Amino acid sequence: MPDRHASTATLPLDPAPAEAAAGASRRVAVLLPLPLTGPYDYLAPPELAVAPGSVVRVPLAQRELVGVVWDDPPATAAPEQKPVPLERLRPILEVLPVPPLTAVARRFLAWVADYTLAAPGAVLRMALSSPAALEEPRPVTLYRRCVFSLPEALRLTPARQRVLTELAEGPARTLADLAQAAGVGTSVVKGLVQAGVVEAVEVVYEPRFESPDPDLDGPLLSDHQATAAGALRKAVHEDAFSVTLLDGVTGSGKTEVYFEAIATALAAGRQALVMLPEIVLSAQWLERFERRFGVAPALWHSDLTSAQRRATWRAVAQGQAPVVVGARSALFLPYPDLGLIVVDEEHESAFKQEDGVTYHARDMAVVRAQLGGIPAVLVSATPALESLNNVRNGRYRAQHLPERHGDAVLPEIGLVDLRHDRPPKLEGLGPGWLSAPLRAAIAETLAAGEQVLLFLNRRGYAPLTLCRACGHRLQCPNCTAWLVEHRLAGRLQCHHCGHASRLPTACPDCGAEGTLAACGPGVERLAEEARALFPEARQAMMTSDTLTGPESAAALVRAVQARGIDLLIGTQIVAKGHHFPHLTLVGVVDADLGLYGGDLRAAERTYQLLHQVAGRAGRAEHRGKVLLQTSEPEHPVMQALAAGERDRFFEAEAAARESAGLPPFGRLAALVLSGPDARQLDEAARQLARRAPQAEGVTILGPAPAPLAVLRGRHRRRFLVKAPRGFRLQALLRAWLGQVKMPNAVRLQVDIDPYSFL
Repeated sequence: MPDRHASTATLPLDPAPAEAAAGASRRVAVLLPLPLTGPYDYLAPPELAVAPGSVVRVPLAQRELVGVVWDDPPATAAPEQKPVPLERLRPILEVLPVPPLTAVARRFLAWVADYTLAAPGAVLRMALSSPAALEEPRPVTLYRRCVFSLPEALRLTPARQRVLTELAEGPARTLADLAQAAGVGTSVVKGLVQAGVVEAVEVVYEPRFESPDPDLDGPLLSDHQATAAGALRKAVHEDAFSVTLLDGVTGSGKTEVYFEAIATALAAGRQALVMLPEIVLSAQWLERFERRFGVAPALWHSDLTSAQRRATWRAVAQGQAPVVVGARSALFLPYPDLGLIVVDEEHESAFKQEDGVTYHARDMAVVRAQLGGIPAVLVSATPALESLNNVRNGRYRAQHLPERHGDAVLPEIGLVDLRHDRPPKLEGLGPGWLSAPLRAAIAETLAAGEQVLLFLNRRGYAPLTLCRACGHRLQCPNCTAWLVEHRLAGRLQCHHCGHASRLPTACPDCGAEGTLAACGPGVERLAEEARALFPEARQAMMTSDTLTGPESAAALVRAVQARGIDLLIGTQIVAKGHHFPHLTLVGVVDADLGLYGGDLRAAERTYQLLHQVAGRAGRAEHRGKVLLQTSEPEHPVMQALAAGERDRFFEAEAAARESAGLPPFGRLAALVLSGPDARQLDEAARQLARRAPQAEGVTILGPAPAPLAVLRGRHRRRFLVKAPRGFRLQALLRAWLGQVKMPNAVRLQVDIDPYSFL
């Protein structure tokens, strides 16, 4: 319910000036980026150009905050709620020098808040994610030469001559840049200013992104690609809402196809957004973009500096960033004229935001496209079951690319049954993890001068460390999770809260020394085995621990492409669309990892991940081979991968989900309560359970301890709400949660359409 009183929760204004202001001012609602229930009322002074969407500075209590002038309160506001008298309202202080949020952007933020049951201000905070971008850019002092005939009294030292030469041959520069280029101290430049030869000028500098050229020739498209590209160009020309699923096998050239849609949007003068699940690993994608359009796009991700975020946010808001490529948060940038949204690898769970406002960026991208009346393109070789179901029901269009581009063909996939081909032990290293068939295939591939990828979706050296004397397992002190050994870094680490410590020399429980043993493999342990078996192979690891940012990721990709690496070992980030033309063998060390654990999408996600990993093999003229080590070769996922029967697998998976009423054929919501005190938390959960609503077709499970019953020092209890498709789940939850006031120490998170069940 919008709170129309909050702007009075401050020290009272002097009545006389307030009344005077009220005579010429008007009431406006301002939404603040705080976890509050709605906008607050303020006065808009007549001298300020205040309109819906204006970004403004307002007083709140003893501080000043930035907010957005909002639209009228929704009809859900309580009818008996009376507006605050005009004379009690405080005035807006300033309209900030940025373009106002468009009506579409405001409707989108309100829609996200309503759908996710999040506070509207918390959603607004994602749109105002660069506070520095809301201020006028600060002037920069540049130095330039102002006279070219030197005063007779000036003593021209070699240092001064170098400064003047730099200014004669280049543009005006900052003091630090000029001094560095000339190889002098800043005092030399300042001396020339005092002599009247150089002058300092203040300029306001706004970085601009170069405009991509939509008319540059792209690569020659195959018949299938040309057909799909034509359909996407038509969708952009229609200038109306539509969703197209671009479904193509790995290596089929899907990127080049949707580049044609981007070119069409650019030619029409519209902005385009491309969302990638791992933007920091997109070096190859960016190179392809520059080849197609001549310039780099604007980037938006968490590794940007504050200055880069500021420049990009302002450029987007001013329409000066024609193409934005970013992670899920890029969806909330203030686009004034967005004409196309592309969601690449749309099946990726990385598009689900788990903290704060919980939302799925793929689904919200479709909503943003619908509100803006523009096309959206979802791209994947292994589409999510939700997207395939929408195609089947006619909600989405579909374009299919059934073949790899050029002469490349899909790899041959084989299964290694670990029940019969158990990996032999390694002398001095203990258990082995590579079976004899996989070892032989690696040796053969390396001997042929080709590259190998070993995939294990488990970071570190070992997922568990236990004491052989007493059985004690090293656990995180803040979470119900085992500590993972990272031997290269010399530490134990929790992958949930980040807690890290050194591996103890003695068991912390029984005190025995030399009894702590690493159990199970991680990629570091796999690399150790590979080095012992293939010592001549040049080896590298590709994990989120070894890649420190976009530059290191790009360097590793270039090394693989240049054949500087023979054996690549990696986690799931190796599956993110990389093109390695000389990589012909992929070995999956534990294909069963991820099949179980209570996740309703476990089979689907395992299939998608293994299919994507397999797609790294044989992307050029040499056919690839994939070996999946599994203890369950009869599992439907393994059988579908080996037989290349993707559609049959998804049909069977859809039938199983439909019979159980699970998404996309039913609706789910998770309620997670957390708090520092277990007894207080259990009481709060019982209070919520007592008021659980009853509705036809709705099942409420819980409360129960979450699988991660303690996370970051907070105990966790979980409800799961299951409802038929089409049921107004948000209305039921809103009414239910409104009956219970949680203690201040207890946090309640609502997750509509949950992807994680931890």
